[in-house]
Amino acid sequence: MKKKGLTTKITALGLTGAIVLTGCGATNEAPTVEEYIQESADDYEQGSMKEGAESTSPSAGSAADNGGNGSSSDGAAESPAAAAESPAAEAESGAADMADSIYGDYARGGEMEKYKMEGIYEESAVKAPEGYLGSCYDYEDDYIVPQNNEEYSKWQEKGYVNVMQEPLSTFAADVDTASYSNLRRMIRDGWDLENLPEGSVRIEEMLNYFHYDFAEPKGQEPFGVTTQLGPCPWNEEAELLMIGLKTESVDYDYAPASNLVFLLDVSGSMGDPDKLPLLQESFATLTDNLTNKDRISIVTYAEEDKVVLQGARGDEKKKIKKALNSLVAGGGTYGSKGIERAYELAEEYFIEGGNNRIILATDGDLNIGMTTEEELEELISEKKESGIFLSVLGFGTGNIKDNKMETLADKGNGNYAYIDCLREADKVLLEEMTATLVTICKDVKFQVEFNPDIVEGYRLLGYENRALDRQDFDDDQKDGGEIGAGHSVTALYEIVLREPLRHNLTEDEISGLRYGNEYQKRLDETKKAPASEGKYKEWLTVSIRYKKPAGNVSQLLEYPVGYDSYRDEPSADFRFAAAVAEFGLLASHSQYPENASLTHVRKTLRELDFKDVYKIEFLELVEQVEE
Repeated sequence: MKKKGLTTKITALGLTGAIVLTGCGATNEAPTVEEYIQESADDYEQGSMKEGAESTSPSAGSAADNGGNGSSSDGAAESPAAAAESPAAEAESGAADMADSIYGDYARGGEMEKYKMEGIYEESAVKAPEGYLGSCYDYEDDYIVPQNNEEYSKWQEKGYVNVMQEPLSTFAADVDTASYSNLRRMIRDGWDLENLPEGSVRIEEMLNYFHYDFAEPKGQEPFGVTTQLGPCPWNEEAELLMIGLKTESVDYDYAPASNLVFLLDVSGSMGDPDKLPLLQESFATLTDNLTNKDRISIVTYAEEDKVVLQGARGDEKKKIKKALNSLVAGGGTYGSKGIERAYELAEEYFIEGGNNRIILATDGDLNIGMTTEEELEELISEKKESGIFLSVLGFGTGNIKDNKMETLADKGNGNYAYIDCLREADKVLLEEMTATLVTICKDVKFQVEFNPDIVEGYRLLGYENRALDRQDFDDDQKDGGEIGAGHSVTALYEIVLREPLRHNLTEDEISGLRYGNEYQKRLDETKKAPASEGKYKEWLTVSIRYKKPAGNVSQLLEYPVGYDSYRDEPSADFRFAAAVAEFGLLASHSQYPENASLTHVRKTLRELDFKDVYKIEFLELVEQVEE
């Protein structure tokens, strides 16, 4: 599957804009799907698509001000609920719903063939005219392919490790999910796995995007820990270890009060429909669920920083949404200055014992002030000592700076998510609201020690940019990862045993080998081993360190793992996580894919009974890539 041509890209972008900007102004007649497509093509030709997006940003944002919140006094467009009172608005809403439905199928690989058959889409709708006018639509390939200025951190994949060389595997917890939703966006945009940007796929973030039925916390422990061993699906010479950690879910109504600063990028690069307009609607979703105990401030930055709202109560929803709807994109990107101002506001309204957090929304394109990853890391490392967490939400395509956004969230003791659609905004800011906003444990670190009498070698899947030195585990000055209420962390290890659990050698095959006597001796020794020895010993121990959100001294928990955790037929969660990791090996261009294949991933997923829409969507992505 290769990148699509002009018609497909224009169609996708045009329909995306229609969906994101639904409710941005009523017309007397509902536009047809063909008109959406043609208008998008016209805008693209004239080079005005970005200008149109910028000019509609305030109206797009007003769509977030849902239900009886009225319109802003400074000229922001009326809310969808108010607009829908007119017949014209209802007609437009119906057209947008149809476009939403079409785009949903299109994004899952249905493309236009389906709609030709159903009579919804006609080839003539986007067919260029003949003659001179027709020649206007003949673009050179280097012109019709948008320039991609996205940036990702490159990391070195770690292969198999001999336990006699490295008996300990140490890494910081990670609950970021940005890599998966960004990967989903790229696949829907037509990327094939071979051409994905290096560093854009992080297996741990793919694993942690999904929910699993892990054990709940017991007693005073902050999280429950689940371990399971089973055959490695893509490597017959290895076993697979799954480690799952889960914190207790908390109803936001009973969570500590929040002091939130929305730090919003309104520079010129944010003018596209999938950036500022989507950002406005996303934060409106969050606003709908805030309470009077919360305090909200809004800081924007472009060439200069600006305080748009200061210390509003969470139940002042109209006030917050009016501030969001007033935003317009334009100018340079002085991000570091905005960050400093946001921390000043967060400190001014600091709530003792509360959740003090900055939520930065940006495409990551900083071009004024501190702009490098090193400068940003130094800035945030100083600020995080204030007890204020920094989370990052990424938006947009073509220009996202994933490397900078990940650095900011990592060093700011926060999490990093990528918002590619309103449904993802609902997931991050509504369904997982407490996990996103309320930290349960900070500086969480894992250390796995392997028993050399059982394990010959291992490799950790993902977490390359979270790796720690063995001495960092006990050093409370070394940063770990942060986990929110209801979050889970998943890690997978391939494990090579000294004595394989299974062998395929028959007596006849052994007798024909040059070293047949030696093979027979090893097999006899395995059979004679008492239950207390051999595979029945502890295989490894999982150690976890964590701090309370306001604490500075870590606590230690240890969990031995042995053969009693082994399942020849692993759980559905185990098999699904393995399928995600197998897909990740292919998408990340792993040097150690072994026998991983898309066919096997799809087969595994098809055998599982899903009731989770996000897992169903993952299967659809796999099938789209496999076409």
